[in-house]
Amino acid sequence: MTDIANRPQGAAGRLASRFPAATTILFLLIVLVAALTWVIPAGRFDRVEDPAVGREVAVAGTYQRVEPDPQGPSDVLLAPIAGFYDPESYQANAVDVALFVIVLGGFLGVVNATGAIDAGIRRAMAGLRGREIWMIPILMSLFALGGTTYGMAEETLAFYGLLVPVMIAAGYDAATAAAVILLGAGIGTLGSTINPFATVIASNAAGVPFTDGLALRLVILLGGLAVCAAFVMRYAARVRRDPSRSIVADLAADHRAAFAGAARPDAPLGRTQAVVLVVFAATFAALIWGVSSQGWWMAQMSALFLGAAILVGIVARLGEKGLTEAFMAGARDLLGVALVIGLARGIVVVMERGRIADTILNAAAGLVGGLPDLAFVNLLFWVEAGMSVFVPSSSGLAVLSMPILAPLADFAGVDRALVVTAFQSANGLVNLVNPTFAVVIGGLAIARVPYERWLAFVWPLLLILTVFISAALSAAALL
Repeated sequence: MTDIANRPQGAAGRLASRFPAATTILFLLIVLVAALTWVIPAGRFDRVEDPAVGREVAVAGTYQRVEPDPQGPSDVLLAPIAGFYDPESYQANAVDVALFVIVLGGFLGVVNATGAIDAGIRRAMAGLRGREIWMIPILMSLFALGGTTYGMAEETLAFYGLLVPVMIAAGYDAATAAAVILLGAGIGTLGSTINPFATVIASNAAGVPFTDGLALRLVILLGGLAVCAAFVMRYAARVRRDPSRSIVADLAADHRAAFAGAARPDAPLGRTQAVVLVVFAATFAALIWGVSSQGWWMAQMSALFLGAAILVGIVARLGEKGLTEAFMAGARDLLGVALVIGLARGIVVVMERGRIADTILNAAAGLVGGLPDLAFVNLLFWVEAGMSVFVPSSSGLAVLSMPILAPLADFAGVDRALVVTAFQSANGLVNLVNPTFAVVIGGLAIARVPYERWLAFVWPLLLILTVFISAALSAAALL
């Protein structure tokens, strides 16, 4: 007989009981997109190299039908593999992100084997006693800063293993940690100001300076951050008062076991553990420095965490076997996350091979073209939101949609900068829950928060943000 006490309770539990797993959702989306390639005509826009954008962009008015390439059952089965790399050209897709996640898991496994994180958390919690709640807005602001300046996204995957045990030790839950990272960086990207992967590329593709519309984006950024921080703080305070109200209450024991490390509960912070924590902190500092100023990406970040794992093993005197076993155990824990990332990318692969993305874009252009200013900007927001489900990349969607949709603003009497703001707001909003976005699926998997629980948690916030963004866009269109 099933133990009723172990069943998830409340709204999250009811949703979880009838909602499919994230991997199932992703595979069903692959099947859906493949089916659409049999219904939606194949087509494409001509593309030219744009020096301002640094890549090829679509040329407005050049849409034409092309030979269809409907995706069949074999293509559906091949899609998860193609999500990692192109089987024909061997060009990498998501394999670099997946490998980074595996190496990150190995690094966290080695650090956890030393017990340094547990000892450090106990020391930090002793100093923060009574003020733990303020970690939430401070950390969310830092992640938002990374999102709005350089589009911090995949880089956040490294922080879940650090923040989840901190939040659990503070009396909150894994969902709180996931929310701080995902919503913090997400609202920063949603309200991008100088983000080169969203604002700059989209503005260049639209033919306007990226500083145009900066005031509105700051309003969206600061207002959205305030709303998100208040939402998470309210939830965290509720969980601390009554742990049974956590959306992952039934998983609390598993989370404590997974993120507890190897230290004894009463063990003090030793000298070796202190050095390990210094190496740990220095690794993340190096990560931020490398990504923000040195052009690092997945290969360099993977190498950083691999080197840091070896250094921690040497400092902690784990020995060759101890280091290897700890690294492999940690990597094994995140292997499922890596597989999910490839599955998510497979959806985009099927859409690209089916040649339907440009057809959908052309239909969207016809839908919003000729509308008055208020209707234009709001419908454009929803068009970009819908396209974001299948093209989660902000730079990819900018290059795809801006050259086609931005010129339509001239006929509606809307500033093209407002089109850019509508695009990045829609893309950022969808990517807070987008199952095709590896950052969402991967981050939740690392934090061990089921996707359906996340939806149950975040949907009220999505409604609030949607109303807020729509009001901001509408006001800007009318002014």
